[in-house]
Amino acid sequence: MNDKDRQERATHQEEARDVAQDAAEERAVEEMQAADEVSSPEEELERLRAENAELKDKYLRALSDMESLRRRLMKEKEEAVKYAAADFARDMLNVCDNLSRAIESVPAEQKGRHELLDRLLEGVEMTLKDMIATFERHHIRKIPSHGEKFDPNVHEAMFEVEAAPEEAGKVVQVIQEGYTHHDRVLRPARVGVAKSGGGQGDEERG
Repeated sequence: MNDKDRQERATHQEEARDVAQDAAEERAVEEMQAADEVSSPEEELERLRAENAELKDKYLRALSDMESLRRRLMKEKEEAVKYAAADFARDMLNVCDNLSRAIESVPAEQKGRHELLDRLLEGVEMTLKDMIATFERHHIRKIPSHGEKFDPNVHEAMFEVEAAPEEAGKVVQVIQEGYTHHDRVLRPARVGVAKSGGGQGDEERG
């Protein structure tokens, strides 16, 4: 290797060292800039606090939603159990009606005249009484109607009859008994309602 080659080689090595040194200096500057951009410990703590508060809020909302869902499902389950027998009870009301009709169909003048009829009537009356007692045990109760103020929530008006003003709006006749099951109407009572005919007042005005 002659002197010229050695000189060129030294020059290339020196240039390579300069390039490497420049690159190292650039990396050092970039690292320093990056270090300057990093948040301070106080800022990092504040960020973490805000993030924690947000996560806590989301957790509490999810917990509240789950609790609301649980309560709704429990209520639906309780109501399903509570009113499970409603359809069956409604059908049994027809049996109760038939027993009542059977008792009412016996003329008063025939009672006490025929021993067999009296025994049969007594058996029907006891059956009806037991059925009503069973209804009571299962929270099925008769709706008060006769003489009561007409209530469209529990009464179904079948007709109106003229009556004294003080009787207006009251139930004067029960066509079919109504019943409630717990707090629900199982069957409304079919009734006749009094309306004021104003008879005496009309005569006075005439």
